[in-house]
Amino acid sequence: MNILCLPTKQIYSYIMTGKFKAPSSEWKHQNFQLTDYELIVMTEGTLYLNYNSENFIVKNGEYLLLPPSSSWRQGIQPSYCAFYWLHFTTQPGNLPLVLTPDAVLPPPHQYFTIPQTGIIPKPEKVVILMKQLQDIVKNKYPAIALDAMSTSILTELYGQLTLIPPVENYSENQKQIYYDIMDYVKTNISRNIKISEIAAAFGYNEKYISHRFVEICGIPLKQYILKTKIEQANYMLTDTNKSIAEIAKELGYSDSHNFSRTYKKITGLSPSEYRNTFSKRLLYHV
Repeated sequence: MNILCLPTKQIYSYIMTGKFKAPSSEWKHQNFQLTDYELIVMTEGTLYLNYNSENFIVKNGEYLLLPPSSSWRQGIQPSYCAFYWLHFTTQPGNLPLVLTPDAVLPPPHQYFTIPQTGIIPKPEKVVILMKQLQDIVKNKYPAIALDAMSTSILTELYGQLTLIPPVENYSENQKQIYYDIMDYVKTNISRNIKISEIAAAFGYNEKYISHRFVEICGIPLKQYILKTKIEQANYMLTDTNKSIAEIAKELGYSDSHNFSRTYKKITGLSPSEYRNTFSKRLLYHV
């Protein structure tokens, strides 16, 4: 997989952004020339795209980062999908924009590298920033705000890919416990998850699994479960039209009042206040 180089000591320049939602499963990406960078963050379905003589299949929860070139983006297969997209530019540099996997990496204090495509560990966090960018575009913020938010989106993606999860120095058994817990929480996010049931699901003592998780993740397991629910709530509040009651139910809360009380305690805002803050969406913006 190719790797993209992005400079570290500059703010990137915002060009345009939007959210696309295919009208049907027969939609196929049109042919467009790309003269700047484009970041695509998938939220539904699968996108089939060819660029620079390479085919990309990008699924829900994944990203695609394309560099400027003389090549054209071309759809290679019809499908239903939805995604946020961002066009931006950087100041010209001397290094190639794209490196092959066996290339010598540039100095880390000058550039950082991102694989051209991959899974986003926490896609809801990137989507929220994309939605915030759209909101400030609609509200006609100054250019520096758009540039800063665009840079934040790229660095959030980079941070997730390089720092999450921080498990490199742990044993394979410890890593597996960590990954298993993350998968369990994600799969069962619609229920009131208890630590005892997670321990039982994997055949571990409750104290042992709690200790191992906080050792790797840095936060208690109970706090991680709550944090994951709040992040998922933020995503649904900004990217769906589901009611507060529907969101509360999907996150395993007994009623919307209990959910709203917990949400405000953690974020300082009610669910409605958070949703209204970022309510403006640039749909089909091209």
